[in-house]
Amino acid sequence: MRPVQTHLSEALAALRPVPPLDVVLADAAGCILAEDVLAPADVPARDVALHDGYAVRHDDVYGAADGGAVTLPVVQDVWSGAVEPVRLVPGQAIRVSTGVPVPLGADTVLPLEVTDRGTATVRVLRPTPAGAGVRHAAADVVAGQVAIGAGVRLGARQISLAAALGRQRLRVHPRPRVVILPVGSELIEPGRRGDGVYNANGQALAIAVQDAGAVAIPVAAVSDDRATLREMIEDQLVRADLLITTGGLSEGTHDTLKDVLGPLGTVRFDHVAVSPGRHQGFGMLGEGDDQVPIFALPGQPVAAQISYEVFVRPALRAMAGKADLFRPSVAAYADVAWSSPADVRQFVPAHLVGSPDEGYRVTPVGDPATIDQLSLSALSDANALAVVPEQQTFVQLGERVNCLVLEG
Repeated sequence: MRPVQTHLSEALAALRPVPPLDVVLADAAGCILAEDVLAPADVPARDVALHDGYAVRHDDVYGAADGGAVTLPVVQDVWSGAVEPVRLVPGQAIRVSTGVPVPLGADTVLPLEVTDRGTATVRVLRPTPAGAGVRHAAADVVAGQVAIGAGVRLGARQISLAAALGRQRLRVHPRPRVVILPVGSELIEPGRRGDGVYNANGQALAIAVQDAGAVAIPVAAVSDDRATLREMIEDQLVRADLLITTGGLSEGTHDTLKDVLGPLGTVRFDHVAVSPGRHQGFGMLGEGDDQVPIFALPGQPVAAQISYEVFVRPALRAMAGKADLFRPSVAAYADVAWSSPADVRQFVPAHLVGSPDEGYRVTPVGDPATIDQLSLSALSDANALAVVPEQQTFVQLGERVNCLVLEG
């Protein structure tokens, strides 16, 4: 059988990040920045007031520190940040609003609460430190420096900084568009009546794809008929950066996926040393620069979801330009003992409890000995996957087991 690491490594090596695009700021959220964003100017460009109050020379109000009030004439009221800084004459005060340029000659902005809030004159009741109330020029970013580095995932804070730099658009790796295509004539969509098996993989994988930061495009289940299946796959390639199929990988005469994919590209099908889900496929469809990668996953819902976690999720994050490809992993003490099949890497749905300080404990959900038949109800109770290496056939009570954390 093909080793798990080989199957994953070769898939990752074949994939490339989605080509960068220039997008408006609103569409950049959640994407990976494809190039450094340089500051075209200092931010802020000038000293600005941190709050409403009075711009003064600290030397003029220093006397308030001795318990005596200081009174200064208020010669101007500056409320707009669009104006050029005015000049403060020693012995005077200028009323300012938050964010306006600090008057030339002023070094401190007194908050309203330390004054009598006067309009013609202001009485300073308590002292403040020199320089208080002022955000100095270039306090956020210095002109020419890298404000946001390539490879950063763009969230609200990064978008805010880009907007403060005057950027309307950013060059990003867009979120991969992932078409999810369940295969099987026996599948019926939830909510419909009929004899068959409900399509449990379509929506589940769509949510998992979205959780990885990609765009999910779920498609209704398609039959095993060769012509219908080929037409559906060819139609979906024009809008996909990645195609995921589930089902159709068994050896029966009605499992036609391998035959259909053969003429469409180069796809390798293997028995991979993973439990559950040993039937796996990966390759490229199409030709030249228009090739679309495909992961062919098992149809059994538990095997499909675990296969997604092990192989597809890291690939999706690589295509999105992300550096951290894998789920967090912790070592936990096994609360029970269990057997593991020889020569395969076993991924056991499990319940993980604990903390970094007290340590972690892990308990399998369901019976690991029958993992290939695990139910979705058991998987839905899991918050981790306990990973048993290929060379290990038994987990001792209290033994440390590496676990992939599925939930926070």
